[in-house]
Amino acid sequence: MNHLTIDNKNDAKKLMKLSICAGETLLTNGAEVSRVEDTMVRLCNSRGNIHNVNSFVTQTGIFLTFEYENHPFVSFKRVKNTGINLKKISEVSRFSRKFVTCNISLDEGMKIIQEINRISTYSGRTKALFGGLAAAFFTLMFGGGIRDFYSSFLGSYLVISILNKVNDFGFPYFIDNFFGAFLASLFAAISLRIGLGHNLDKIIIGSIMYLVPGVAITNAIRDTM
Repeated sequence: MNHLTIDNKNDAKKLMKLSICAGETLLTNGAEVSRVEDTMVRLCNSRGNIHNVNSFVTQTGIFLTFEYENHPFVSFKRVKNTGINLKKISEVSRFSRKFVTCNISLDEGMKIIQEINRISTYSGRTKALFGGLAAAFFTLMFGGGIRDFYSSFLGSYLVISILNKVNDFGFPYFIDNFFGAFLASLFAAISLRIGLGHNLDKIIIGSIMYLVPGVAITNAIRDTM
């Protein structure tokens, strides 16, 4: 176990910043609230003279407090944009374990978090391709035929590609989903009209699966347990 200590208030601020940045990286990439809170507390408690560590996390904000030499330190970070990147979550979790057990300095730890944040994500085309395939197989699962499979794939590919562009404008999550569902339904209707698809409901079901916040739902259930 690491027995390093904080030498001054400036280092205490660095520890606070490091913990907040690690928590923000987790939260913005799809980690559950309990994991974010536990990671920040673990990072702060790795320094022997840091006491009364408390963290409180919601989907839109991170709160962290601790005491150093009877002086309270408090920090809050507003979180606006979230996504899914399990690679970054895994890397932050691995870093937190090393930070606790190894002699990693605060500055070095901050550099590691910054490097994790620079990990590249999949391209929009790759997301659209595999998202479309996943949606198409959902259509088959719900009883659609091979023509519905192709229609769902093309519709989902189109929806995901457009939403990847629309997301750059920073619209609220609800607006993005509403627009995506509208496009999926419109393409499904067009595919039936031109004779490509056969079952309207099966095509729509598959095409909107990309819009279902599966990770968010799973995290919400885990956070209530």
